[in-house]
Amino acid sequence: MGEHDIHQDVDNENLRSFMRALLEDVRALETMLDRGFFETDIRRIGAEQEMFLVDRAMRPSNRALAILNRLSGGPFTTELGQFNLEINLSPLELKGDCLSAMERELDENLERVRAAAREEASSVLLTGILPTLEKAHLDLDSMTPIPRFYALNQVMSDLRGGEFRTYIKGLDELQTTHDNVMLEACNTSFQVHFQVAPKEFPDLYNLAQVVTAPVLAAAVNSPVLLRHRLWAETRVALFQQSLDTRSHAHTMRGGRMRVSFGDDWVKKSVMEIFREDVARFRVLISTELEESPLARLERGEIPKLKALCLHNGTVYRWNRPQYGIGDGVPHLRIENRVLPAGPTPLDEIANAAFYFGLMCALADEYGDVTRVMNFDDARENFTAAARYGLNARLQWIGDRSYGADELILKHLAPLARQGLANRKIEAADIDRFLGVLEERVARRQTGSQWVLDSLEGMGSSSRPDERYRSLTASMLEQQTAGKPVHTWELATIQRSGDIRESYRKVGQIMTTDLFTVHPEDLVDLAASVMDWEHLRHVPVEDHEGRLVGLVTHRQLLRLVGQGTRSEVKPVAVREIMRPDPLTVGPETSTLEAIGLMREHRAGCLPVVDEDRLVGIVTESDFIQVSAKLLEEWLQED
Repeated sequence: MGEHDIHQDVDNENLRSFMRALLEDVRALETMLDRGFFETDIRRIGAEQEMFLVDRAMRPSNRALAILNRLSGGPFTTELGQFNLEINLSPLELKGDCLSAMERELDENLERVRAAAREEASSVLLTGILPTLEKAHLDLDSMTPIPRFYALNQVMSDLRGGEFRTYIKGLDELQTTHDNVMLEACNTSFQVHFQVAPKEFPDLYNLAQVVTAPVLAAAVNSPVLLRHRLWAETRVALFQQSLDTRSHAHTMRGGRMRVSFGDDWVKKSVMEIFREDVARFRVLISTELEESPLARLERGEIPKLKALCLHNGTVYRWNRPQYGIGDGVPHLRIENRVLPAGPTPLDEIANAAFYFGLMCALADEYGDVTRVMNFDDARENFTAAARYGLNARLQWIGDRSYGADELILKHLAPLARQGLANRKIEAADIDRFLGVLEERVARRQTGSQWVLDSLEGMGSSSRPDERYRSLTASMLEQQTAGKPVHTWELATIQRSGDIRESYRKVGQIMTTDLFTVHPEDLVDLAASVMDWEHLRHVPVEDHEGRLVGLVTHRQLLRLVGQGTRSEVKPVAVREIMRPDPLTVGPETSTLEAIGLMREHRAGCLPVVDEDRLVGIVTESDFIQVSAKLLEEWLQED
């Protein structure tokens, strides 16, 4: 999706013209492969660093464009969300000190972004999914105002009928709907590139599919989304669902998602992937087209294949083939899109070193890996690694099953060391980067495990917003110090800073674990629930989760005053509930909510979002908030 000059209003005629150009690009690529135009005698590596921008309250900061303006050029670019940025690192030959050179370039550019971000009251955070993200941050106001993003959002919304459904089950269960593609902006990654020659592409691409699972198991860093603890690498499930354009009919017959691991090994050529993706996935957006690539080839020029590259950018294989041109010579790369951003640049380079080392070592040892492993095992390994991280059980070469940590430490890390040594990588770099990865696996403290253990250690004595802000603040502090994640201390509730940031909105203090009743339920049930759970208010909702009323202890007392239970006929909740109660939204300010409760002498406020009940805030909640603020004020004094 690097192409900026695209048609925002695409009609059928434009799409047909683009499809003609796309098919011509495919033929041109076939011609170039047949004539041996591609670079073949060198192995290069590269990477793309995506990142979050956070404000002083540790929430998303929509300052990407202002920060880019301060950077004034360089390898920096936008992403879908205005709270994201990307750095494109230079390609390096896989030899010598390339790994430490990649780390140095990454650190230097991150420092440039950090300096510019500070001028915008923001910080840079490397993490797969930002823990403090909320649905309110994912509206179109947070989308980077670039035509290709608006066009992509419009066409995908049309294909999905205007609604994006997400369902992920992990430690918690998240089921939500959204009206735009901004859920994709929840994901940031450290994408690595591995240049290959056309003849070796099938073997090396298949090998990339095989090694992705164990590398991911060691690298997981995205366990939470919208305050739900889900997969070890939740990005995998979220990305697949957030860009799913299939119709109901396509879903029912098992049509492939645009984000996928693939269905089979590559047999003979990279063209198998490009042809299949053109055949399977409709064109979403188009761009201004260049001169016929075949005509350029006849003049001895190398075409950019703009149509093919743009379409390829809207099909998101986890290992994706890439066409590029360097110094006038075309080349092929395998782009691994699986690795998450963070927890530190050192951790990221360690993950990349493990990946590159395995690609070299297993290519030398097995050549065609399809002779010793089933594709379904590789695909199942990938899903298991994303769900469970180092707790995954992986089916490996030789039809043996291993725990991910055992496979990595006993078998794959030594192979990766040998693979890098065979490429004449500096011994000190091999020891440093793979040493970090080995120690992380041995201690079983991935970024994801650190997050989950930190949340568990904080307990439930504090508000969720306070826990996730403290988690993010600790992540930023330890990441900035440069310590690899296996050495991090667990996050604790941080009382430093402005505690008021945790209590500014109703959504930060409301109770979401609700006990509710239906309007046709027996009043006795509402009374029992209030007695058992020590509640003074019980919301009444219909079967769709819409708030239709409120039952209070005062209403029950009035009913009791009318006679004993034996004297009163069974009464439905709808007969005594207060219909159309006063409500607020999650974004309502705390002060405004307090004012409404005082004005209307209300003991509680149900919280409603998009006509659905999402929480409740009571007098007791505000008393607790006041007590915490007073305690903090006295400590400061």
